[in-house]
Amino acid sequence: MSTGIARSYRGAAGAAGPLVFVERTHAVALGEWVRLEMPGERSWQGQVIDAGERYTVVQLLEEPLGLSPARTRVTFTGDVARATVGRELLGRAFNGLGAPIDGLPPPVGEALRPLAGAPLNPAARLPPSDFIETGVSAIDGMNTLVRGQKLPIFSGPGLPALELAAHIVEWARAPRGEPFAVVFVGIGITARERREFLERFERSGALERSVLFINEMRDPTVERLIAPRVALAEAEFLAFEHGLHVLVVIADITHYCEALREIGAARQEIPGRRGYPGTMYTDLASLFERAGIVRGRQGSVTQLPVLTMPDDDLTHPIPDLTGYITEGQVVLSRELHRRGVFPPVDVLPSLSRLMNAGIGQGRSVPEHRQWADQLYALYAQGREARLMAAIVGEAGLVAQDRRALAFVDRFEHAFIGQGRRRRTLAETIAAGWELLDALPRDDLARIRDDTWERHRQEARR
Repeated sequence: MSTGIARSYRGAAGAAGPLVFVERTHAVALGEWVRLEMPGERSWQGQVIDAGERYTVVQLLEEPLGLSPARTRVTFTGDVARATVGRELLGRAFNGLGAPIDGLPPPVGEALRPLAGAPLNPAARLPPSDFIETGVSAIDGMNTLVRGQKLPIFSGPGLPALELAAHIVEWARAPRGEPFAVVFVGIGITARERREFLERFERSGALERSVLFINEMRDPTVERLIAPRVALAEAEFLAFEHGLHVLVVIADITHYCEALREIGAARQEIPGRRGYPGTMYTDLASLFERAGIVRGRQGSVTQLPVLTMPDDDLTHPIPDLTGYITEGQVVLSRELHRRGVFPPVDVLPSLSRLMNAGIGQGRSVPEHRQWADQLYALYAQGREARLMAAIVGEAGLVAQDRRALAFVDRFEHAFIGQGRRRRTLAETIAAGWELLDALPRDDLARIRDDTWERHRQEARR
């Protein structure tokens, strides 16, 4: 808790990279802002990340070039790290610390909110009951993104995860026109990518309902850790104070975890798996668990984090721990990308655990579920038939497997491969039925007779 009283100390015990160690401090709070000054020279800003019995660890928000610990005056300001939040930030772009990068003045905002957010009572969480339309058929139809959910995109090096994230920022909507906003967080992106994002979102009109927080590769490491927290403070304010349904897109979580490992090494922490700190699970949970719907509030916070799996390894600590915390995953396929399919989503290992709760109400729930299950079943059968055809040839397959094999190509190029064009959920459902209509009724074992008859009657209208 913040003391509200500034305390100054002359000299620090030492420094290691962006970390400064101060001995025998009094009443220090985690997350407290710190000012470091060398009289007559320059100053730095930092934040308390550890308050031990003997040492307090201060993490600098900029490079410590020229800092001499013994000659530094360290002032603990008594105030925890806060972010300026408000509707005024919509249409703006900021760096990872919340400073403007769009050439406009700093926002006045409506409030200052702690970066850590307010703890959410589990009893105050409401169960999911609706979805967010991303405009991507492989997500909306097969792995629906539900309001209040955290659904990561698992990518690999060289796959177009950032481009898919940019399309989702442009295409995402609340399906019935409810108040909606996007908070985009770029972590460790290049200067070229930053320019492209800003120009693209402004050109498409998406910037008007979005807030951008961009951390570049050249920015200090600690900024990668702060950027998503600044963004989530804004998202929570828009959702729970203004009643907006907010989608938070974070790219790339891998860069965030690399920053955790770098800081952990500087603190001389005992490393965990593959050198990542043992606290990484808890740290990631402190971000992802800020998604949700709150009882008595109109809005929601939904997260779509993007992470790059090193060596395409699903068992790597970053995707492994992320999978434990989140409710499913959308997996990108290198094979589909080589075939020119965009977005290259592999629907078989992809999963949205909350899909059934968010795909609709009444009759549409079981019908959507049957439709999706049938597409899954045929695609899985066709993938197996593709492997078998490589051994015995297509002529050696039974008739049903040959039809499933033909279905795979149509499904990948006509349904998953939608190109750079947004699809509404109705268009996605129609595209799936068009593929199913080309098959004999006997092949559609997952579609009940009443659902099939209703579909045929609607098709004849």
